[in-house]
Amino acid sequence: YGGLLSMERPEVTFTLAYVVFAVCFVFTPNEFHSAGLTVQNLLSGWLGSEDVDFTHFHIKRTTATALVHSLLPLGYYIGMCFAAPEKQLYNIYQASGGWKLYLLVAAILPLFTGLLTYYWMHKQWSNHPIARTLADHALPQSGWRAVASSINTEFRRIDKFATGPPGARVVVTDTWVMKVTTYQVYIAQQQDIHLTVIDSRQHELSPDSNTPVQFLTIRVANINPHVKPFDIRLNSTEYGELLEKLHAPIRHAANVVIHQSLSDMFVETFRSQVEMNQFYYLPSNQDLEPCIGCLQANANIKLVKLCQDPNEGECQQCYCRPMWCMTCMGKWFASRQDQQHPETWLSSKVPCPTCRAKFCILDVCRL
Repeated sequence: YGGLLSMERPEVTFTLAYVVFAVCFVFTPNEFHSAGLTVQNLLSGWLGSEDVDFTHFHIKRTTATALVHSLLPLGYYIGMCFAAPEKQLYNIYQASGGWKLYLLVAAILPLFTGLLTYYWMHKQWSNHPIARTLADHALPQSGWRAVASSINTEFRRIDKFATGPPGARVVVTDTWVMKVTTYQVYIAQQQDIHLTVIDSRQHELSPDSNTPVQFLTIRVANINPHVKPFDIRLNSTEYGELLEKLHAPIRHAANVVIHQSLSDMFVETFRSQVEMNQFYYLPSNQDLEPCIGCLQANANIKLVKLCQDPNEGECQQCYCRPMWCMTCMGKWFASRQDQQHPETWLSSKVPCPTCRAKFCILDVCRL
């Protein structure tokens, strides 16, 4: 059994390594972009410049991406010929039935993609999906190249709005709203669209900056029946910049709340952290008063030292009666932080806004 396991170990190791490489090559994390392991970088000489010719660059990029990705299954078979020579995969006739079937599928996939590429290139790329998308926006007396020229001109301007990861970039110019993905470019003309914020996702920590972050999903619907709706996703802090570039208003779904500042997002994170703390039970003879910060909501929190024993640490016992609501206390907590280092906010200590006794987020209790 041990000998069999040792014989299979090279092919298992190769399989795991190849799967990880293939997934990263297709979805291209930041590390692969930094190392230049992307189709866009490897074929940069043939693709040309995005800034010079945006539409033809992405027509070529999506075509090349489909071709290269279709070769990955065949690459695995070739790699297994060296990782597991005892299977004799290099000799098709001696390979098992399962491997023969895999090789057939792995060979047909790039062959089909190659034929599809030839069809797309016919009539100077007029059959490509991006060219067809552009044709849906063309006037009767013009063609898709006129639309492409308009997009290229506007993309070269420095005042365009552009955001998002390489696999889901959002680009907004004076006339166009575009979403650039791995295999497609979605395009809509501003004068024909209706925009609706359909979803918001709050994350307590961003993987890039260790700060709270909110992502908005916006549905781009078109009055042109030939143009399919698509969704764009962006950070809520970029929402204001997006509005400046759009000519049409954005409608909000009833349940969507947008936090455009770091302080707003922190208040939500502050609230979710406090909800995990223990409750403070208000004495029966004590009445609640309106929050002295906003005078709108009733006071609903009390500062009680719970993070450590009473005589330990920097935090102190606060003897103030409940005077603040959750939102105002969260804003006070955020206002006392180092604005240049938001990653330290959750672990910091601030003085009580009334008596100045120091407290941390673990000492904030709901009533």
